[in-house]
Amino acid sequence: MEIRVAGLYRYPVKGFSPEALDRTDLAPGMTVPWDRAFAVENGASGFDPASPSYFPKIRFLMLMKNAGVARLSTRFDPESRHFTILEDGVLQAEGRLDTPDGRAAVETFLAGRFADELRGAPRILAAPGHSFSDVAAKVLHLVNLDSLRDLERQLGRPVDPLRFRANLYVEGLPAWSEFDLVGRTIAGPGVAFEGVKRTERCAATNVDPTTGERDMTLPRSLMGLYGHTDFGIYVRVTRGGALSVGDRLAADLPQRTGDLPF
Repeated sequence: MEIRVAGLYRYPVKGFSPEALDRTDLAPGMTVPWDRAFAVENGASGFDPASPSYFPKIRFLMLMKNAGVARLSTRFDPESRHFTILEDGVLQAEGRLDTPDGRAAVETFLAGRFADELRGAPRILAAPGHSFSDVAAKVLHLVNLDSLRDLERQLGRPVDPLRFRANLYVEGLPAWSEFDLVGRTIAGPGVAFEGVKRTERCAATNVDPTTGERDMTLPRSLMGLYGHTDFGIYVRVTRGGALSVGDRLAADLPQRTGDLPF
């Protein structure tokens, strides 16, 4: 089965806006470079940069609880570490995330903007090589656009694929057959992945990624339509290399025993 890479994204600051990529270099057992490299602490989290470990997303600013984050457009420059926040094209805050003054400039803006939603002073966290993913393992999140189209048909309305905050959007797979890839290999000329687990969706997907409005109930809709709340899968890089939009990947799908692999 041939799969086409339709989109590549990273999310430098957890919960904030995505950045589209034309290509990326992937290393075995690692995330997309700079994906969830930073997070904004919402109250004391206990995170130790000297000994980084997984913490649940509730410890940070996030779309599930802080929908207004979606109204902010952010950009990150990996070389300068410069981070910019805009709203409706107007600059709101900026600073280098590798300097105390730069972080303080961004934190001051966030403290005012989310004053009613914060449990303490916001603090930008990072640690070398750490990713503030929703899961403890270093993985990429893959979404099958053919599954999205089936979901749109069932709902009778369009669904922005960015609601699912994936790193890798693919097409060419039969709808929902990505679930069959858990434990199997997806490979291309420069890189290979192994499917790790299905992605259970939370209320963050209910938030419009542009307006910040909670205008859908996707986990509830998935459960009502398909009997589960999963959408997409996590994949682990097993062979490193370059991956670009438009690349072709191959996957050996098992023979299905029914119409949908649920």
